[in-house]
Amino acid sequence: MQLIPRQKKSFENMKVFGIGLNKTGTKTLGVCFNELGYLHKSVDKQAFELYKKGDLNGLFNIIDDYESFEDWPWPLIYKETYEKYPDSKFILTIRHDAETWYRSLCRHSDKTGPTNYREVIYGYSMPRNFKNEHIDFYNNFNQSVRNFFSGKPGQLLEVCWEKGDGWEKLCNFLEKEIPRKAFPHVNKGMDSGMSKFFRMLNKRLS
Repeated sequence: MQLIPRQKKSFENMKVFGIGLNKTGTKTLGVCFNELGYLHKSVDKQAFELYKKGDLNGLFNIIDDYESFEDWPWPLIYKETYEKYPDSKFILTIRHDAETWYRSLCRHSDKTGPTNYREVIYGYSMPRNFKNEHIDFYNNFNQSVRNFFSGKPGQLLEVCWEKGDGWEKLCNFLEKEIPRKAFPHVNKGMDSGMSKFFRMLNKRLS
């Protein structure tokens, strides 16, 4: 049986990876990608399983089919995706400070319950009682991203929606026309609406 080579799709947009940790405004970034016309991939069960197995080729096959990415597992492989797709752009979403991020993570985890993906990424299925460990993870991760892209001008954008970053900064970086609509702020009051989704995701990843 002759194997047919996998055909790569042709896209209108260069690839762009949202590489901020969860609870840093990643869902807002995903809405922006969709609004700007990107073929988008967010948190993905299959991709996360491939990450756990260390299957980069499998992850690259998924990446080949989309233009933009955010949430797990994409922030965890930003170095590998840069090496594979060196012309891509990367966006680091952050919170006002590490304490704000940690409190948000705790509130979210209280609603979703223990999850496999948090245990794999942070080392704990629930963040409460491990404040220092999580804040260190947040700070170290963000600094590692900055260090990695320090000699790669024009490829990393750092944004904080809480500090007023929005369409102008994002679209200038992506060389896109600014939409004529208000900037979306997703999940301000939606944590309870997302909790069911993450409980289902956790069951599938277990």
